[in-house]
Amino acid sequence: MIFEQRTYTITHGRMEDYLERYERDALPLQRKYLGRLLGFFLSEIGPLNQVVHIWVYDSFSDREQRRLALEADQAWQAFKVSNRGTFVAQEVKILTPASFCPIHI
Repeated sequence: MIFEQRTYTITHGRMEDYLERYERDALPLQRKYLGRLLGFFLSEIGPLNQVVHIWVYDSFSDREQRRLALEADQAWQAFKVSNRGTFVAQEVKILTPASFCPIHI
């Protein structure tokens, strides 16, 4: 099992707009193709204007297949166009749980 942590820094003043568009347009597609959303978080202390998504996959291969299917969807492509200019930065990490990790999915 692997965890993908995606951190996006949103342009100042655009968070509310992003969250509305994301929940309406992107989240249903991501749930359809990517499957297991562990969490979606907003930063309050430290770097501000950030959202963090954590997705769970069975393997790197599972992640690759699911993301390719998402990328092939025209509705996802339309969301990406509508999202241009929203992010200041993006960081993606692949995390593997330690043997004693308390998360059981």
